[in-house]
Amino acid sequence: MMTVNLPSRKLLEQESFKKQQTAFCVLTLFVIAVLLLLHTIFASLLGTPSIWVVALLGLSFSLKVLELVWLQGRTGGITERTFRFETVLSIAEMFLLAIILIFLTDRDDAPYFVLLAIPILQAAYNFGLVPTTFTIAGAIAVIFFWMHHYFQMHPPALASEYLEAGMISVIFSLMGFIVWFLVTQLKRQQARLTENMATLEATREQLIVEEKLAAVGRLAGNIAHEIRNPVAMISSSLATASNPDVGPRDREEMLQIATKEAERLARLTSEFLNYARPSAPQRTPIQLRDLLLYTADVVKAHAESRSVEVVLLPTEPIQIEADSAQVQGALLNLVLNGIEATSASGLVSMDAARSGPFVQINIANSGRPISDADLPHIFEPFYSTKPNGTGLGLAIARRIAQAHGGDLWVSCNEEGRVVFSITLSAPLS
Repeated sequence: MMTVNLPSRKLLEQESFKKQQTAFCVLTLFVIAVLLLLHTIFASLLGTPSIWVVALLGLSFSLKVLELVWLQGRTGGITERTFRFETVLSIAEMFLLAIILIFLTDRDDAPYFVLLAIPILQAAYNFGLVPTTFTIAGAIAVIFFWMHHYFQMHPPALASEYLEAGMISVIFSLMGFIVWFLVTQLKRQQARLTENMATLEATREQLIVEEKLAAVGRLAGNIAHEIRNPVAMISSSLATASNPDVGPRDREEMLQIATKEAERLARLTSEFLNYARPSAPQRTPIQLRDLLLYTADVVKAHAESRSVEVVLLPTEPIQIEADSAQVQGALLNLVLNGIEATSASGLVSMDAARSGPFVQINIANSGRPISDADLPHIFEPFYSTKPNGTGLGLAIARRIAQAHGGDLWVSCNEEGRVVFSITLSAPLS
């Protein structure tokens, strides 16, 4: 299953509680302000609001502003316990405020019944069906209690007013239950989404583990295959050389084969260690152009033996911080691969240029393109298209590029032009 960072999840929940409480504070402030404004504008119909009504509305508005300021001042959100306490207290406050204002207004059509909608919404949004039902029942009880009390004080009772109270009660009931239903469905969908995300994360982690195990298996198989061949050659050569019937010349040849295969095995082991345990780059300021010129000089003799020309294209002076030995090793591997892939009278070129926060080095050769079957695998360890290749050269070169904050890839693969591009991060100037 997906592992969840509990402290982070708790902080997210507390921040969510804070946002919900803030939203209801803003809603309450808006309703109070609108009710006072409407009461003032329609004073001819509702009567001029008394000083007590204005004072009570002002006090409630001020308290909500203070609550809003308190909420915004809390950087880490509010706990579930605080949230539930605040919600219950707010519901009780709205009921009390609505009842007092209805009595102070002393009208059968008092506008302050609207305040009862806020606690219904809060209960429906934050609590279950039973608290929502009790809150709706409480609001309806307040409405009909007031109608009964008003018509006792101001007879006769009007059926139309009871009908209006009944309609308001129906509206409050529909509003509360619909909001509760929608919020419940939303929470269920969120729970299912969380469960699905957990399942996907668990599946992803399992696939990663399986892929790692598969990669280790492939790597182990390749290592065994690569080591088995030279070991077999060494064993058979030594066995042949130790045979008394073998002549001195054959014995010397067998010993030379054993020596070459031992050197090959040592080189393979060294390359594998370089791939498996790459050392961290020891960065020093180097001139990239000088490094490219040195690489061209090193491979000159090998290139001439194959009638291949190695050239450095015009390149601006670029100073970078990098491990000179590692970068040189990666470039040397790429250039030698380019020479071997180029036919006689062909060309291998090098150039470098800035590319945002990186420098990009391109090694191009005029050989045949890499086949579609080989292209996806050329950076895999022990995958080689050369008869005597170990298949670690490109893998090590890519590791070096990645250790320097860059990467290595084939940027062009077409007939007559194959380009390997390597990026290194952080040019100095």
